[in-house]
Amino acid sequence: MSARFAVLGGGLMGRLMAVSLARAGQSVDLFDRAGPDAEGSAARVAAAMLAPLAESVEAEPLVVELGQDSLSRWPALLAGLSRPVYFQRQGTLVVWHAQDRDQAVRFGRALARAHPRLPGAEPARALSGAEIAALEPGLGTRFPRGLFLPGEGQLDNRALLPALADAMRDAGVRTHWQVMVAPEQVEADWIIDCRGLGAKPDWHAVRGVRGEVVRVHAPEVTLTRPVRLLHPRYPLYIAPKPDGIYVIGATQIESEDLSPASVRSALELLSALYSVHPGFAEARILEMTAQCRPALPDNRPEIRWEGGRLIRINGLYRHGYLIAPAVLEASLALVRHLAAADTLRPADWRAQQRWPSLYHFEEAA
Repeated sequence: MSARFAVLGGGLMGRLMAVSLARAGQSVDLFDRAGPDAEGSAARVAAAMLAPLAESVEAEPLVVELGQDSLSRWPALLAGLSRPVYFQRQGTLVVWHAQDRDQAVRFGRALARAHPRLPGAEPARALSGAEIAALEPGLGTRFPRGLFLPGEGQLDNRALLPALADAMRDAGVRTHWQVMVAPEQVEADWIIDCRGLGAKPDWHAVRGVRGEVVRVHAPEVTLTRPVRLLHPRYPLYIAPKPDGIYVIGATQIESEDLSPASVRSALELLSALYSVHPGFAEARILEMTAQCRPALPDNRPEIRWEGGRLIRINGLYRHGYLIAPAVLEASLALVRHLAAADTLRPADWRAQQRWPSLYHFEEAA
């Protein structure tokens, strides 16, 4: 197979797709309305936590399964890049204040229900205050109980995105930055639409879900793994990055408003952060950013083909880094099948795939 591909959208999914196609010997053009730094992209704002079991409490089963599969794929993807990208799998620590014990009970039960869907994953482990202090000495004995989710991880998205830009250049991808195009405006054998919210004019079901994230510099705080704080109103995650940087988030608002974060959100996020570790009181706020993540009505990702030369990938919601490698592999499998002009009917091909519900084909196709 040798064809000319156009990838629309230069966020996480678009960059992964462009690199993979170019390395497979295809001719690839990538178009994005922003620049190589991915400014304005949800991929740049995200915390990039890779926590399928933690997400299983709220996420769809398909998302959890894709996340578990992707967790094992990230090391090979990162090893193929010329720049180092911070990646670790030291697990997730879940804590709560005494008055929120009921949240912990519900969370623990949800984890137990979800665990059978994650082959190979270790179950959550209950921790005493002393065990929390041994795992994260910086927290001391502030929390008398906790949960540890082994094997979960995270990566540094601010390092990954430029590394993928370098990989596109090295693989021969022709990049067209600050260029906004629609599928009908592109000349190519195949078009892969990864525009997220940018695809909304053509895919009306796509909606934005607002999230607000704080990045702080706190070199005096020493957390070595993501920490989640359970709370009835503002559950919080804290993701440590290199050089004393921490990414903090929690908000999930059904709105496409891209205005700056509200005072209320800032107060709740930062108050919860301080309650986890008083050392954050002296942290320096580097940025507080609001961005919208692209979601579909069922909050599940979808690979859509309606016949012709256009394949759409969308709906990664707030799980982009968690599920991207598995969605990439599933998308490439469809590309190979269609480009090979296989006589197997699309519906029959889909039925043979590991995640058939990930695909949407029009009956006429």
